[in-house]
Amino acid sequence: MNFKKLIEKRNELVKQLDDMLKAADAETRALSDDETAKFKEIQAEIASIDTTIELGKEQRGIMDVPTEKVNAPVAKVDMYEVEKRAFAEFLRTGNERYTDTETRAEVTFNTGKSGSVVPKTIASKIIETVKNISPVFALSSQFDVKGDLAFPVYDETEGGIVCAYSDDFNELTATAGKFTTVTLGGYVAGALAKISKSLVNNVEFDLVNYVIAKVSEAISIFIEKELINGTANKMTGLVSSAQSVTASSATVLTADDLVNLQLEVNKQYRANGAFIVNPETFKVIAKLKDADGRYMLNQDIKQPFSYTLLGCPVYESDVMPTMASGKVAVIFGDISGLYTKMVKDTVEVQVLYEKYATQHALGVVGYVELDSKIVEPQKIATLKMA
Repeated sequence: MNFKKLIEKRNELVKQLDDMLKAADAETRALSDDETAKFKEIQAEIASIDTTIELGKEQRGIMDVPTEKVNAPVAKVDMYEVEKRAFAEFLRTGNERYTDTETRAEVTFNTGKSGSVVPKTIASKIIETVKNISPVFALSSQFDVKGDLAFPVYDETEGGIVCAYSDDFNELTATAGKFTTVTLGGYVAGALAKISKSLVNNVEFDLVNYVIAKVSEAISIFIEKELINGTANKMTGLVSSAQSVTASSATVLTADDLVNLQLEVNKQYRANGAFIVNPETFKVIAKLKDADGRYMLNQDIKQPFSYTLLGCPVYESDVMPTMASGKVAVIFGDISGLYTKMVKDTVEVQVLYEKYATQHALGVVGYVELDSKIVEPQKIATLKMA
């Protein structure tokens, strides 16, 4: 049985019904008697196709079972593949309930004003893809917990515990730092991806992976900007680090500036340190040489398109500030000192079927709950231009 042609015919019939309703709506009228009859006829044909496809798949399943495997143990259900098929069906038709024809597993989408909660396996795939795109997010300390997260931070800027000589009959002076609290809350951010209806109706097109890639790309661009620059009264970025050194010039970056920056971070955190720069700043660093005329930037032969500076990896980011007076031009440190929260269970998707209908497209909006704070400030330092 040619399932592909049946499904393509079904999609075309669904489109005919959609077009009839849109035409009547545009003219602010009800369907005529002829249109109503035609509408019911198409509905009956769609139902007939659905029944044929279901029976065909059941019959194929019966024929494909080898007799020697009748008593074989039941194979473990791959929930990602099941939820992937369910999500694709939801995107194409808006059906909230899905029964998988291969495994008989059921998936239900909780739709409402806020959209639909994405299946956990799909949400995990979105988060993992964001990690792959954004190295800053991947290097941070990540938490997947609902609600506020409070972390104690020990601050010795106004005094710490010290050791001193003790003479007879003289009191020791008590000194200590103080604990402060940093809280990760939850800010909601949304990413919109528009998808051509031609792609949606093409059953051979991997619709779910396309949506995951587009939504993840939009989220990663947003989150990298926030993790580096932050927004007032929202997420905190790396550029706000309390540890900072100032370059010797407002327009020129020197090797000594980079050495001073690296040494600003305690030696115990340098081993896992990394530099983050704008691509334009990267060009400047790539031309720096030491006293013997050797380039300071070295290509890491273990990884393609990777470089090390003073023994630590270098990452480029388009959202990093460029070399400008008073601006942070380079970040260095163990990025795990930046704590981020992104909750998989709160990843939501809202499908906009009508908003982009005149563009022969539909919109997919992905919402995430996230926050970031520098919880271990001793791990991170910045270099500001003079």
